[in-house]
Amino acid sequence: MMSRETVVLLSILCGCMMRLMVVVAAVDYAELVLPHQQPDPESVAHDVRRSVNASLSAWRAARQLQEMSATGNPIDDCWRSDPGWPSNRQHLADCAIGFGRDALGGKGGEIYVVTDASDSADPASPLPGTLRFGVTQSQPLWIIFSGDMQIELKNELLIGSFKTIDGRGANIQITGFGCLILRQVTNVIIHNVQIHHCKPSGKAEVRKSPTEVVASGGSDGDGITVYGSGRIWIDHCTLSYCTDGLIDVTEGSTGVTISNNLFSHHDKVMLLGHSDDFTADKGMQVTVAFNRFGEDLMERMPRCRFGYFHVVNNDYLPWGMYAVGGSSNPTINSQGNRYIAPDNNKEVTKRMDTDESEWKKWDWRTEGDAMMNGAFFVASGTESSPQYAEASSIEPLSAVLIEQLTSTAGAQGYVIASDPGGTPNPGSVTNPNPPPSGDGSISYPGSGWVTQPSGDGSICYPGSGGVGSDGDDAGFPFRGNNYGVSYGNYASTHSVPMNAVLTAFLVAFTVL
Repeated sequence: MMSRETVVLLSILCGCMMRLMVVVAAVDYAELVLPHQQPDPESVAHDVRRSVNASLSAWRAARQLQEMSATGNPIDDCWRSDPGWPSNRQHLADCAIGFGRDALGGKGGEIYVVTDASDSADPASPLPGTLRFGVTQSQPLWIIFSGDMQIELKNELLIGSFKTIDGRGANIQITGFGCLILRQVTNVIIHNVQIHHCKPSGKAEVRKSPTEVVASGGSDGDGITVYGSGRIWIDHCTLSYCTDGLIDVTEGSTGVTISNNLFSHHDKVMLLGHSDDFTADKGMQVTVAFNRFGEDLMERMPRCRFGYFHVVNNDYLPWGMYAVGGSSNPTINSQGNRYIAPDNNKEVTKRMDTDESEWKKWDWRTEGDAMMNGAFFVASGTESSPQYAEASSIEPLSAVLIEQLTSTAGAQGYVIASDPGGTPNPGSVTNPNPPPSGDGSISYPGSGWVTQPSGDGSICYPGSGGVGSDGDDAGFPFRGNNYGVSYGNYASTHSVPMNAVLTAFLVAFTVL
């Protein structure tokens, strides 16, 4: 016969296991198939709304005191209100919101100053001082510009992990062939640049890092393309007149924020999700916030597949076909936007390639949106959605202040009165020499196996193997192999990261 103490202990263990099974089942329902994917996207949406409400409260208080220190836009209020920002540029990395809020960019790295606006005809041999040289270095870099520049790319620009392109204080225009490509990278910030007239690029050998040249099959002529990448923040850019899309986020990318941008003069604006059969995009999570969708736009603002998309406090001028659309059962959470319909095509939304009997089940919500000139949003799936009830438990964001929130959308011409004390003098390049092979020797990973930080050390993602394993503190592969997921034949593989299981166990045990 078992002792009373043994019975009690077994009861505790059984209860713990039952709670663990319940929590793991909930985690499994969230379909955590990608690194950097949030298990509770609703909480991220709530955090965005709280930050907006806090900034608007500060803005109202400042107006009453006749002060202009606040804007109501939480991203701008984070750094723009500080007149000393030129000497503390990397503080920008603390200002992201939404799913891309953890994007570090080049924070903690050296300053690299672009002094040469040219682009080599041989993309495998970039020159020191050029943008292409900076973005292909393996160490974290915060990239700034010595002055106004128009950079005409000869081929696609492959941007490496842990990079910030910071165009503040200058008029930076990027155009030409291929434009900006983020392929299987992490922690990238692109801020305050103008990207326009991007054209398809042909096949070429393109430098990806100091030790790696890859064969490029060409690009479609997007402004910014994000493939299989995570922790990405695109902020305060102006995009227009490209051949294909202005921003495409596809092939298992997640943890992305697209904010404060100005889009105009284009057909297919923003694609979020690769294709209807690329089911790894179920883990895609993107915040689209404070953007201004301006003149002469046709469709895809955005066009979504599979994942969770928070479309919040954007300003939509009249569109050609539709504003927000999608297929393959995406969750679209539209809050506090202003939709100004054209004289025809009044519907904001469009479902593609799906019967109504099916798309009626999709979770598409509108909350606090301002519908102008007869615009209307066709919601679906909300009556039985517990997530919708949770989202509605907070007072809806008002679209009345949308002009204030988007007043600085696009690249801005910030003036720097004097040389910022915390950066090199214009004309210098902080680190023009490639690092030795076996990069990542301090706190950033090389290309071996590394662990993820911020309490997620139980997940490992492979790099390209064979070079060191430093970087336990930073914890992301510079040249990871699709974050350890081979998406070809395994695009539909459902996996739950072990850290989620361990967290669930700890939560269940704590409750006991």
